[in-house]
Amino acid sequence: MRYDLTDLRLFCEIVEAGSITGGAERSALALAAASTRIRRMEEALGAALLTRSRQGVAPTEAGRTLLKHARTILAQSARLKEDLGAFAGGLSGEVRLLANTNALTEFLPEALSSFLAGHPQVSVDLEERLSDEIVGLVAEGAADIGIVAGTVDVGALATYPFRSDRFVVVTAADHPLATRGRVGFAEVLDGEFVGLERSSSLQRFLAARAAREGRPLRLRVQLRSFDAVCRLVECGVGVGVVPETTARRAVRTMNLGVVELADDWAVRELKIVVRAEAELRPYARQLVDSLRA
Repeated sequence: MRYDLTDLRLFCEIVEAGSITGGAERSALALAAASTRIRRMEEALGAALLTRSRQGVAPTEAGRTLLKHARTILAQSARLKEDLGAFAGGLSGEVRLLANTNALTEFLPEALSSFLAGHPQVSVDLEERLSDEIVGLVAEGAADIGIVAGTVDVGALATYPFRSDRFVVVTAADHPLATRGRVGFAEVLDGEFVGLERSSSLQRFLAARAAREGRPLRLRVQLRSFDAVCRLVECGVGVGVVPETTARRAVRTMNLGVVELADDWAVRELKIVVRAEAELRPYARQLVDSLRA
């Protein structure tokens, strides 16, 4: 039974994506090539690694065992590359970083730019996820570093403070809510929303909060950035929920109302999570230090 690193990386990507198509895209492989690799892996083992359904794929018991070992082997391979890189004129490697929407859009661009400028041999694989998903993936060893909301249960992961922010409601200047200093999320659900695309972790979070209130999130349009959300809100298309840092920047050039959200979850203490500092590869440890600074 021979599995190469490409096989192992592909299998991990497929499990995380929940589909062979998604895993193939993330591995930069054609769907036919990815399917063939998985079929050959199962033939070599003599057992199924994935269960297929209309909802996607999930690992079998054998698949879960392979997933655990594959992540360990891939992490050891990355560490080997970094350690041997020192003898070839300098370290090189890749750090996998997962972040929620707020951290990804508001704080990481500036924080990562300084790190990457000082470490030209390193690449950062950055992906947006929900905070609870990030905790699970970091705990399993599928990611080196995560940035999550401070309210999420991180279990045994090591944590470090990152940034603080809060979500606010942005409205057109003449919207009835614009004169309110503070409003609950349940009240905002009476109106229509301008939101981020469905794959956004924040949009999924807001939809879940609306469902807890027994109400739908009535989306008029979904966009790719907070700035685009603010521009359509200014035109009266609907209201939006964005980080306060975004809203304060937007009001410099747009005619918007900014209303504080009264809900406890609106306050966002962001924190860095890792399995254990001692387990981090050299560049991952340096990235954590840079983010904390």
